[in-house]
Amino acid sequence: MQRELEWVRMSPKARQSKGKARLNAYENLLSEDVKQKEEKLEIFIPNGPRLGNEVIEAIKVSKAYGNKVLYDDLNFKLPPNGIVGIIGPNGAGKTTIFRMVMGLEKPDSGEFKIGSTVRIGYADQTHKEIDPEKTVWEVISGGNESIELGGKLLNSRAYVARFNFSGADQGKKCGVLSGGERNRLHLALTLRSEANVLLLDEPTNDIDVNTLRALEEAIENFAGCAVIISHDRWFLDRVCTHILAFEDDSQVYYFEGGYSDYEENKKKRLGDITPHRVRYKSLVKN
Repeated sequence: MQRELEWVRMSPKARQSKGKARLNAYENLLSEDVKQKEEKLEIFIPNGPRLGNEVIEAIKVSKAYGNKVLYDDLNFKLPPNGIVGIIGPNGAGKTTIFRMVMGLEKPDSGEFKIGSTVRIGYADQTHKEIDPEKTVWEVISGGNESIELGGKLLNSRAYVARFNFSGADQGKKCGVLSGGERNRLHLALTLRSEANVLLLDEPTNDIDVNTLRALEEAIENFAGCAVIISHDRWFLDRVCTHILAFEDDSQVYYFEGGYSDYEENKKKRLGDITPHRVRYKSLVKN
């Protein structure tokens, strides 16, 4: 009651000043809370077998759906320790590249060469391998209290917790998970595979800030090669060493450098063009 009377008696200017002080104090508490959570969350990507110089190479690959040419004469070679960001509009054929690398689809012409030392971990957007009736912990651990990572035994519940599944969340049935939770679950499955080449399809979709930052650090510390499809330009700018960009007229441009460097390069090549719907080549000439 006393505090209410003091508030009523204050001048508008004094109220505003006190209100700002309270807001700043509250924001400071929130930032400290977030900082503490960030310090607790750490994603670990175990390194697979040592990767040789030959990773994945696209040689004169072409692919079309119906009358639309996705790409024609696609050529690129992944660097052994590179982090390659794939960018472009929806429907441009970004995921199709992953599916062809995995042998789930075939190119119309050309080929993908996979190096003899390559061991692929693929995190797709469909999450087909997740059993909706099993819990988060069961799916990731296989029901084992310990899992082997990098030649060492690790407590499986501790590993699951690294992906922001702690306490009761580990007992959730996979069928009731949100989109972000399913994405974190699939990341956990893929990253424990001890692959030396990671194919990550929209890994940042719906994940929280803490997991995002932990994922960035894990990818940067990964000794193998990672290929990431994403619309998150800030994420790509922080982690990528190369960019594979889907541009107009079914062209795919391979660039050595980060996202911001690619944007500068694009302006020099094509001019400062305004955003527009991407055009594709047609198989049938009018």
